[in-house]
Amino acid sequence: MRFLITGHTGFKGAWLSSILKAQGHEVIGISLPPLEGSLYQQASLSQIFSSEKFIDIRNRQEFTKAIQESNTQVAFHLAAQPLVRESYKTPIETYDTNVMGTLNFLDGVKKSEITVAVVITTDKVYKNKNLLRGYTETDELGGYDPYSSSKAAADIATQSWISSFSANNVAIARAGNVVGGGDWGVDRLIPDLVSSFRNGAPAQIRYPEAIRPWQHVLDCLAGYISLSEKMLSIGVSGAWNFGPEIAIENTVARVADLAARNWGGSASWEIDSNPNPHEAGYLLLDSTKARAELGWHDRLDFSSTIEWTMEFYKAVAQGSSSRNLLDNQVSRYLSLG
Repeated sequence: MRFLITGHTGFKGAWLSSILKAQGHEVIGISLPPLEGSLYQQASLSQIFSSEKFIDIRNRQEFTKAIQESNTQVAFHLAAQPLVRESYKTPIETYDTNVMGTLNFLDGVKKSEITVAVVITTDKVYKNKNLLRGYTETDELGGYDPYSSSKAAADIATQSWISSFSANNVAIARAGNVVGGGDWGVDRLIPDLVSSFRNGAPAQIRYPEAIRPWQHVLDCLAGYISLSEKMLSIGVSGAWNFGPEIAIENTVARVADLAARNWGGSASWEIDSNPNPHEAGYLLLDSTKARAELGWHDRLDFSSTIEWTMEFYKAVAQGSSSRNLLDNQVSRYLSLG
């Protein structure tokens, strides 16, 4: 099959394109040019795409035309401004990219021959009430910071689009805090830990008691793929959560401890005493619906998730090829069944 991925030069896009290619599919990409030092660049992933175009998704005419001309059957919309802190610096650009960019994607799909489309939002679309239970697909949406609220707005806009235009070939995927090798994004826990470990300095942790739905990127993306497959087979739509089994003990501190142990040596962390922007204390996802109706499940538990992640980063630090590591972990993951 032919798959379209928007945001294919990003962290999730790089892993998703690698999985689909390993499964024998053809992949087409639309994205901004890759960032210097990104996984896409380090792993030379341009080689695996049948075609790719570098377009700003806010450019409606050019973006929708590229979608129409992609000649693909399944489309995954991952392109976004994905960072909370960046959203405080560039709120208007964040809303424009995440809301209008999503609408431009939906308009392009509507005018194309694409069979099914999956819009990727986030676990942060839910109005956070610091609940020690997982949010379900029917919980209230909201968002404190510009990033979260822009993704909630994109989610609501997609729901409205589905209803208004009978777009039953569109579904929404809401995922948790994904981790995995090759994420070099700023202000993200694992990349910050790795950067400090490599420099021999204690990592600075902002909110050690915060709870998040930590999940390996491969488990998350397997959920997206399983959703697209079910859409093709029986025509499901709507919103779907993809997160790990609920575990309130998996705090930021536990992630940092396990990451330091896997890295070895003098790796350590300490609490950042500087003032930091607001972040929710607790955020958990209930993925019962996806498990029951899609037959999807995590193949990597919490410990394995951190182990696979740090294995990748340590190997890169020791000179291993990012492309070989990416292909190897994808192959190992697919063999888990």
